[in-house]
Amino acid sequence: MTHPVRTAIFPVAGLGTRFLPATKATPKELLPVLDTPLIQYAIDEVRAAGIERLVFVSHASKPAIENYVMDDLRLRRSLEARGKDDIADELKEAALHPETDDVIFTNQAEPKGLGHAVLCAREHILDGAVAVILPDDLILGAPCLSEMAHAYDGGHMVATMTVDDLDVSKYGVLDIISEEGRITRARSMVEKPSPEDAPSRKAVIGRYILDPDIFDALATQTPGAGGEIQLTDAIAREAATRPISGFGFSGVRFDCGSKAGMLEATLHLASQDPELSSVLDSYYARTGVTRSAA
Repeated sequence: MTHPVRTAIFPVAGLGTRFLPATKATPKELLPVLDTPLIQYAIDEVRAAGIERLVFVSHASKPAIENYVMDDLRLRRSLEARGKDDIADELKEAALHPETDDVIFTNQAEPKGLGHAVLCAREHILDGAVAVILPDDLILGAPCLSEMAHAYDGGHMVATMTVDDLDVSKYGVLDIISEEGRITRARSMVEKPSPEDAPSRKAVIGRYILDPDIFDALATQTPGAGGEIQLTDAIAREAATRPISGFGFSGVRFDCGSKAGMLEATLHLASQDPELSSVLDSYYARTGVTRSAA
């Protein structure tokens, strides 16, 4: 059977203003959680889902993303010449290779929103459903896109999690019809509602599997919240003909578009590494703070 999801879109053209001045020279997607850039986690998740084509929607000011993503044979040979074969092998395994991987880079010239970024990838899409992954939504544990692809049965599927009342204005939110297991059926979606107007607390996280008809909706979508073309708005417009479902993933999500989320993800991974965990223990002992309190 042909895999239902053949293309993944990485919208990586944003300026990363919340991390300035660090992102003045380094794209947000290349900021590391410990020693692994955010974009590497996203690439690994897409690979785990068996998706064929990876489309990166970037910007001319961010050539470092392509430099990182693609294999650097010259660097690997230099490392091997210095006897650092293990590091060279790690880089080879992490990188994408033009000879064996189906990788495309395209440009989003202006920051017109997530919906517009997805639309910029339209001419590069293979037949079948399309995945969209936002690298700054880091999900650790079970690969979210793999879980979603296994559950996907058509229409538009979004990853979801329940958030606090005060946080709903940060997300797209589902207008729920029913819930069964991990699947939430929705009649519509609302982008960044106020807490009093939110139809639920079921928030959309940065993973999508979309029917390819979404591109027709995006092509005629008017600007929404923030004056941008919102992917959520286009999905909601299609609700009458393309069912909307939310998927409750089993991994742990970190909002690495924020400094607090990056720190939380770093501490989470550090606590699982014996060498780094001892550093945390030393810090807590020195400051008198317990891990449970932290």
